[in-house]
Amino acid sequence: MAYQLEGRLLEVCTCNVLCPCWVGEDPDGGICEGVLAWHIDNGTINGLDVSGLTLALLAHIPGNILKGNWRAVVFVDDKATPEQEDALLKVWTGELGGPVADLAQLVGEVAAVERASITFEVEGGKGTLKIGQVIEAEIEPFTGATGQTTALHDTAFTSIPGSPAFVAKAPFYRVNAPQHGFSIDLQNHNAIQGSFSFQG
Repeated sequence: MAYQLEGRLLEVCTCNVLCPCWVGEDPDGGICEGVLAWHIDNGTINGLDVSGLTLALLAHIPGNILKGNWRAVVFVDDKATPEQEDALLKVWTGELGGPVADLAQLVGEVAAVERASITFEVEGGKGTLKIGQVIEAEIEPFTGATGQTTALHDTAFTSIPGSPAFVAKAPFYRVNAPQHGFSIDLQNHNAIQGSFSFQG
């Protein structure tokens, strides 16, 4: 088995709450611009320990999410060694197959791969994501009548195959990457939290 990865997801996008992409509908406004960040709590890739590292995609999705053709900037945790970075990229480009490869095939163009300091925190259900000086977001989950976090199961699209996604909103979501065509400053738009267990 090439990789075994367990961790958590924080995701924010320009769609309204709730994001239609997850149920296979077209994004609000015709396009979706989102950041998807996977923090690995425990994991190995081809025997190499990658625990504690985060990888993120900043993606421009030009229409229905399932049609692919995403343009993405990849951010690799600057705590990663060159060997760890190479291993992470092999997983998230789909080279090593498995469930992540299904997601990777939706990316049509990787505009850049950059190393950045990444802050990924989830405490009491609230998430904080900060990627260098480029991306900053806060994430708060929705809860149901029972007080449990509202979850999506068996959706048309997922960034955490095999796991439920917890719907949320982002009190703020800011991206400052004009060199890559991204300039975002939004409040109270869609967000997703979740855990993942990938084996490939």
